[in-house]
Amino acid sequence: MPAELGTARRALAWICGIAGLAVYNWWVLVPFKHGLIRSPDELFSNLEVTGQPYAVAMQRADLTAGLLLFAAFVLAGLGRQQREWLGMVAFAIAGTIGGIFPQVCADGINASCRLAERHFQLPFGQYLHDGSGAVEFAGITLAVWFAVRRTRGDHDLMARGYRFLAVAALVAYPVLGLSYLLNRYGAVMEGLFFTGFTLVVVLQLAERLRRAELSSDHNEEMMVGSSRVKGQRERDGSHVGS
Repeated sequence: MPAELGTARRALAWICGIAGLAVYNWWVLVPFKHGLIRSPDELFSNLEVTGQPYAVAMQRADLTAGLLLFAAFVLAGLGRQQREWLGMVAFAIAGTIGGIFPQVCADGINASCRLAERHFQLPFGQYLHDGSGAVEFAGITLAVWFAVRRTRGDHDLMARGYRFLAVAALVAYPVLGLSYLLNRYGAVMEGLFFTGFTLVVVLQLAERLRRAELSSDHNEEMMVGSSRVKGQRERDGSHVGS
C-alpha cells in the first residue's frame, strides 16, 4: 500500500508539473497572434495590463501555473536538496503573486509609465508585481547555483544540464540587465529566460522524483528482505522445537 501511494504521488507531481509548465509558457503563442505584441521591446508582462486583449486569460495563466508548480514540488517532497527545493517553491509562489497582481501600465514601451514607476507614483500592485518577478528570478537562479555546487564532479545528464544552465545564466543576466536599462528587446530576453526556467523545472522535478522512486524501491526491498529473514527464523525455531 505505501508503494502504491508513493507511485500515485509521483504521478500526480508529474501531472501538476507538466500542466504547470504548459500554462507557464503561454507566451509562446503570442507571436502567432498578429498585432498582440507591438514591438520586440515590449515585455510579456505588459500584455497582462488590465484592458489589454487577453489580459485576464494571461493573468489567470500565471496564477494557475504558479499554483500547479507549487503543488508539483510539494508532492515531489523536500528530499535532501532542501535549499534547491526552497528556491523552486519561492519561484512558484512568486509566479502566483505576479498573476494576482498584474502590472498597471506597460513600462516596457510607455515612457510616462516608466517615469511614474521610477518616482513611485503608481499603485502598489505595480511594485508588488515587479518584486515578485525579482523573487521569481532569484529563487530559480539560486536553485541552479546550489544544484551546480552539489553535482560538482558528476558527469551524468543532470549535472551537465545544471552546468549548461549556469553558464547560460552567467552570459544572459548582464544582457538582460542591459536590455531592461535600454528598454530594448525585452520580449526576446524574457523568452530566453522563460525557456531556461522551464528546463530548470524539468531537471529539478525529474531528479527529485527519480530519487524518491529509487528510495521507495530500496525501502520495499528492505521490507521484503526483512520479512524473509523473519520467516526463516520462525521456520528454524519450529525445527529446533520439534
